[in-house]
Amino acid sequence: MDNNNKTILVTGSTGLVGSAIKYVVENGDSYTNEKWIFVSSKDADLCDKSQAKELFEKYQPTHVIHLAAVVGGLFHNLGYSTDIFRKNVVINDNVLGCCHTFDVKKVVSCLSTCVFPDTIKYPFDETMIHNGPPHDSNFGYAYAKRMIDVLNKAFHQTYGHLFTAVISTNAFGPNDNFSVKDGHVLPGLIHKTYMAKCQNTDLIIYGTGKPLRQFIYSRDLATLIIWALREYKEMEPIILSAGEEDETSIMEAARVIIKHMQFHGKVNYDTSRSDGQFRKTASNAKLRRYLPNFKFTPFDEAIRETCDWFVKNYENARK
Repeated sequence: MDNNNKTILVTGSTGLVGSAIKYVVENGDSYTNEKWIFVSSKDADLCDKSQAKELFEKYQPTHVIHLAAVVGGLFHNLGYSTDIFRKNVVINDNVLGCCHTFDVKKVVSCLSTCVFPDTIKYPFDETMIHNGPPHDSNFGYAYAKRMIDVLNKAFHQTYGHLFTAVISTNAFGPNDNFSVKDGHVLPGLIHKTYMAKCQNTDLIIYGTGKPLRQFIYSRDLATLIIWALREYKEMEPIILSAGEEDETSIMEAARVIIKHMQFHGKVNYDTSRSDGQFRKTASNAKLRRYLPNFKFTPFDEAIRETCDWFVKNYENARK
């Protein structure tokens, strides 16, 4: 990274990934020429164009990590697809529009593997984003996220801007949304296991437990996003993920959670509930070309740290 002074604005900073970036920066991964500014919906409603503009006028960022989004787990996405699509499209247009207006030098936005087509050859890579429709279970969120890639390409083609995106597999960690109803699978399972243990009831897991996912610890993801901001020079997106060999079933992930939450009760799978997409296997070959020696936190260790954080911070955790 060059020695010019940088003002880095992070939107959505109180969410899972934003709080992880703040943690990593505050625990040593910061350069003297970097000024980090972490903002959330309390600072500005990014659905409001005027508030987004006021935020950029106030901080005058040179670089932006754009994480702000309306997001939920499988069942939230199924029930609120219209709102999720419309609000995310507006947020992304307002933020990237401001980045253009205020001559931001580099933007890194965060996508999700749900942007990829439902019918696709595995493992998929960064070139396949627009090769077909996404899975019906989260099409609103997926299409809204795809539009970030479209905007990045348009701004690059028209103005030469370096607006890019990273694509994360299923992230989890401290400061996640542990809502049983609206959270993603791992934080939801952690909360359900905690309640079953406290209430001495059976643990009921939705679906068959067979779907496969590549999980990434939020603090690993944060480290990689910071690297992308400093070093990644391509406009085309890059997948940030552990390898295909680390793909884990929901059932196996539940076993690890149950172990670290020390739950000893009965476990039932409600197979009447949707499994969602069976697999979303991503290739991290491009990442490995750049960072062949990057070490991901072992899944067992990351789950343990997340469970410990949730129990310790139960009263204030998002749930």
